[in-house]
Amino acid sequence: MKKKNLKRQRPLKELKKLPNIHSIAYIKKAGVIACFFLIAHISVRATDKVWLFNPEVQKAYQLVLNLQPEMAMAQLAKVPDKSNELYKMYIVSLSETADVLITEDPTKIELLERNFKQRLESLDKLASGPEVLFLQAELNLQRGFNMLNNGQEFNAVFAIRRAYNITNECIKKYPDFIPIKKTYGVLQVMLGSIPEKYAWFMGLLGMRGSVVVGQKNLGDLRVSKSSLSSEATILLFTVKGFINQQFGEAAKGMMDYLKEQPESKLGLFVAINMLMKDSQAETALTLFQTLDKIPQGLAMYYADYLHGDALLQKGEYQKAIACYQKFQKGYRSQSFKKDSYYKIGICHWLLNDPANAKINFEKAKVTGKESAEPDKYAAKQLEESYLANQKLLKARFATDGGYYDQAALALQSIAPTELKIKKEQAELLYRKARLAHKLHDYTTAKSYYQQCINFTNDNPWYFAANSALQMGYLAQEQKDYASAKKYFELALSYKRHEYKNSIDSKAKFALEQIKNAAKG
Repeated sequence: MKKKNLKRQRPLKELKKLPNIHSIAYIKKAGVIACFFLIAHISVRATDKVWLFNPEVQKAYQLVLNLQPEMAMAQLAKVPDKSNELYKMYIVSLSETADVLITEDPTKIELLERNFKQRLESLDKLASGPEVLFLQAELNLQRGFNMLNNGQEFNAVFAIRRAYNITNECIKKYPDFIPIKKTYGVLQVMLGSIPEKYAWFMGLLGMRGSVVVGQKNLGDLRVSKSSLSSEATILLFTVKGFINQQFGEAAKGMMDYLKEQPESKLGLFVAINMLMKDSQAETALTLFQTLDKIPQGLAMYYADYLHGDALLQKGEYQKAIACYQKFQKGYRSQSFKKDSYYKIGICHWLLNDPANAKINFEKAKVTGKESAEPDKYAAKQLEESYLANQKLLKARFATDGGYYDQAALALQSIAPTELKIKKEQAELLYRKARLAHKLHDYTTAKSYYQQCINFTNDNPWYFAANSALQMGYLAQEQKDYASAKKYFELALSYKRHEYKNSIDSKAKFALEQIKNAAKG
């Protein structure tokens, strides 16, 4: 029989317009990795409503979360007890998925797909019960995420739909079965974050979600006695960061988790993401050092990309270039490659080396793809016929990293008549707003955000969309829900900007929060 081609499939035109499923799957890369830790197998034994591993199995499980698959498999080999077979198969499958997701090794994709099919077939032969339903849902959800990661959007949506239906069946029949809260929580967050213009399609498939409900279920699992509480912790703080925009809380939660699991490479990876989103690049740089001291296990080349970002924000441009180049050599996916060449060009430009800057900008134009938002942003910038203003660039990266003194100096050095291009004039207003917001000068921030909105008008720049989103957050904090609703809806109204997927998701969730607050 001829083998199916499991390489990237060309999706249907309409499904190709569902990019936000990608962003919710990790909601950028960190989330995809966290959300994929959702797989198991089953053997005949008494139902465990909690899923509590014994110490030997727990050790293997933690090694998988540490992204050390070979050590995890060696540890599992020491566990002969047949009553642990369910958990052992869970950990084996978890390890396989982590390997494929993180290494993006195309040679392992076909093997992983075969394993999915074999496990689902074995589950079909067993009597239905809470664990069988849970595992069927987990497998289908993970399979769907894996297909998304490999460009198979059409098949992915229907695998996720199967997971959705099985999860609801499990909850209805066995409401006291704790592990299903993880599957249900992830699905609710993912579906609840899809922008309104795509929700009709999910509605046709009978799928609807709520980020609030999803977080509640992940939170319940996190405080339970289940061994899966570690995964719930990572997932919950990922959601709090990338969906709720509560990066400070998410960073603190992950740092607390690392006190208990200091060698969890997955935990370190998510913590780094949260710290950088909270403008704590300096603290993130200390975690990169910790990662470098754990050579065992899977290589995390995407972390090298983030390391480059942190160094760029700090202004250490030569070191940033080295990190981006290490990422380019090791990372198998085409995502973030365009942006990495673009940022190497930026580093050279900020080092006053325009020749090498232009060389890397040209490489960026013909490298990678434009599915990830950083790549979309890079592509937009590369369309311009001019090199970006160095002072604006320094202000942007310094603000993003939490180096506020450097950002302020850069902005103060820009003369009123220095910027001749309207887009850069709009960006100046936006950068001043972002810095004031980070410094908790909310009156100044709101003034500049509103000026940016008015000045940008209908131009396809993200400055106005994010300004509206931030104005909504500020109004929401003051419990001025009418103004918040107005600004969140304004954020949703902007078209064709490079951060539309993520801004739409955040605005949609904020509107859901306002709706719930009104009910309360």
